[in-house]
Amino acid sequence: MSKQSEFYATLKESLDNTSTYPSKYLFKFIVPTTKNQLEEVKSVFNLPEAVIKIKASKTNKYISISIMMMVKSSDEIIAKYNEVTGVEGIVSL
Repeated sequence: MSKQSEFYATLKESLDNTSTYPSKYLFKFIVPTTKNQLEEVKSVFNLPEAVIKIKASKTNKYISISIMMMVKSSDEIIAKYNEVTGVEGIVSL
């Protein structure tokens, strides 16, 4: 099992033990401003129920993205994290 799949298995177990679904979940990311990373993340969460808040760093080299949305299961949370893994330079918090 790869480290990434092991991480997601642990995350799923933790989410299932601490949450009931459906519920709101807060996704947090940091992306560099070098390319269109912000737009890539926003496209993954382009849903009516997603509330996206953006804040630039003091130096404008990075952008903090907070996304609150209703999720139906821990599997949906993990699927969203998997969708953004291809975004260059993304850090999931």
